[in-house]
Amino acid sequence: MDAVDAAKQIVEAPEGTEPVALRDRAILELLYGSGLRVSELAGLSLSQVDLPGATARVLGKGAKERYVPLGGKCVAAMAAYFSVRSELRHRRTGAIDAHAVFVSTRGARLGVRAIERLVAKYGALGAGRADLYPHALRHTCATHLLEGGADLRAIQELLGHSSLSTTQRYTHVSMDHLMRVYDSAHPLARARTSKDLRGTGETD
Repeated sequence: MDAVDAAKQIVEAPEGTEPVALRDRAILELLYGSGLRVSELAGLSLSQVDLPGATARVLGKGAKERYVPLGGKCVAAMAAYFSVRSELRHRRTGAIDAHAVFVSTRGARLGVRAIERLVAKYGALGAGRADLYPHALRHTCATHLLEGGADLRAIQELLGHSSLSTTQRYTHVSMDHLMRVYDSAHPLARARTSKDLRGTGETD
């Protein structure tokens, strides 16, 4: 199983209604559904999330802000997590970070390394892949959007890439998908068949 296929499966790996499980499901939904960088997710504050509006204001590279959409499953997962977030406060002191979206079992903001370990954990549980990183979920988000017909520039804006060339290198499209797009979009796709090209000497 490759990283792209595995990334799809781990999102639903967290089970149960315990605060940690609901938090982890929300993290995975956000990474996969909105294509956030792990640093962007770790730095997310409560004031940046608008669940009724299904959007989040993300601070990306170079301190550039952008708004990303939250899918229906992500909104549901985030709402479920928010309903129990206060239970993750420090057991002894009762402290909990007043701003961080995602907190540890001690109430502190969850860091990049902790999120990376979390993704690896559910990669092993959900897809038998303990070598997955949050970047795999971001990549899968972009790939599935492209395969679903999303415009490259829209994906560029969603991911926060400064140049389109970065998005083009970042996404990988199978030949089968390219052929399907060609067959459905090009006006000569049906006219020029492989039979038509026989004997023409065309090789490119």
